[in-house]
Amino acid sequence: MIWIKAASFLMFLGVALGAFGAHALKDKVEPYLLEVYKTGVLYHMLHALGLFAVAWMSSLSQDPKIQWAGILLIAGIIFFSGSLYVMTLTGIRVFGAVTPIGGLCFLAAWMLIFASRIKF
Repeated sequence: MIWIKAASFLMFLGVALGAFGAHALKDKVEPYLLEVYKTGVLYHMLHALGLFAVAWMSSLSQDPKIQWAGILLIAGIIFFSGSLYVMTLTGIRVFGAVTPIGGLCFLAAWMLIFASRIKF
C-alpha cells in the first residue's frame, strides 16, 4: 500500500511541476534551463510510474530487492529531478553536480528489479 501511495503522490507532484514549468517558467528562465526542467519532469514521471511496478511486484513477493528498488526510485527522483528543478529555479548550475547521484539511484533500482526473484 505504501508504494501505491508514494507513486500516486509523486505522479501528482510531477503533473503539478510539469504544469508549473509549462506555464510559470516558460518566459522567466532561459531556454536551456527550461529544457533542463523538462528533463527533470520527464524522469520524475517515468520513475514514479516505476513505483507502481514496485507496488505490484511487492504484492507478489517479499523479496527485499523490490523494497530497495522502491526506495532507490524515490531517492532518484529527489536527487535527479530535484537537482534539475533547483538548478532551473535558482540558476545555480552547480546543482547539476547532484544529478548523477539520482541517475545512479535509478540504475540501481532497475537492476534490483531485474535481479529480484519474481517469476513472470
